[in-house]
Amino acid sequence: MGPHPAVAAIRLAVRRVLHDVLTDRADNSSAVSSVRAGEPPLVLVACSGGADSMALASALAFEAPKLSVRAGAVTVDHGLQAGSALRAAEVVTRLRAMRLDPVESVAVTVGREGGPEAAARDARYAALDAAAERHRAAAVLLGHTRDDQAETVLLGLARGSGTRSLSGMAAVSGTSGRYRRPFLQLDRQTARKACLVQSIPVWDDPHNTDPAYTRSRLRHEGLPALEKALGKGVVEALARTAQLSRDDADALDTWAANVEESVQDDSGQLRCAKLYVLPPAVRRRVLRRAVIAAGAPAGSLFARHIEEVDRLITGWRGQGAINLPGRVEARRQGGRLVIRQG
Repeated sequence: MGPHPAVAAIRLAVRRVLHDVLTDRADNSSAVSSVRAGEPPLVLVACSGGADSMALASALAFEAPKLSVRAGAVTVDHGLQAGSALRAAEVVTRLRAMRLDPVESVAVTVGREGGPEAAARDARYAALDAAAERHRAAAVLLGHTRDDQAETVLLGLARGSGTRSLSGMAAVSGTSGRYRRPFLQLDRQTARKACLVQSIPVWDDPHNTDPAYTRSRLRHEGLPALEKALGKGVVEALARTAQLSRDDADALDTWAANVEESVQDDSGQLRCAKLYVLPPAVRRRVLRRAVIAAGAPAGSLFARHIEEVDRLITGWRGQGAINLPGRVEARRQGGRLVIRQG
């Protein structure tokens, strides 16, 4: 008799990702360039102790030995709740019981920039990046599910964001494709069921039910209301929207990169007349790339900033320079768009 369907589903998802990691390594992909030649690749799982990441850890522990992959784990202690260090220690104990090695807990200090959720995320990814470098990991697995993807799309929609934001989370992301998300096609209930039938203890983060957090409100109030009004297929439809949006955004990004040289003059400045005739979606991508290249931090650059710069091309009335994040300035001068750091 085979494993429970939920267990089989999570194992298959992880097996596919591990095959991808091994293929990348065989092809000398830059995603695994830090791995020493001849040694089995190490794959880490980022584990909070919740159902999604514990299910992911259990699947990695089962599948990795069959493919000669070393499996380890990292849990991040954000220090935002009383007893968080004890919780992290318990997670480490459970992960080691799965025979994952290395396993470590990393404590981080969460700042305030961008709000509590963004600050915690920034601190967490910085810690995971450092752990991956320290252990020379080929990949880090993240437990985001199809439900998380649906929430991400709705958050982007509420912000009035563009196609890239609506594309949600990528299956492969991060520096040199470090992060892998095996569960993006699986729902949250499948991961929880896999833990239940395997008798794996899970920790339910109280922040996930705290109405002070936007994603929590969306999870417990917004999505259920949408499902009640539109039917149970909302999560799947939103996840499908994410993939379609990602395909479109990738195509537009490629188009923008390909036309970059053709809209520049000999000194590398952007020619306004050449920019004007581009489709708006392509032109704004060219402008965004140019502003980032001049020194603006990508994380601080919003759609409204690019729209202001775009008006120097499409709504020119002699207006002055546009001030942008990172002390970058954009101004129209003699038919050229001059973007530089002050």
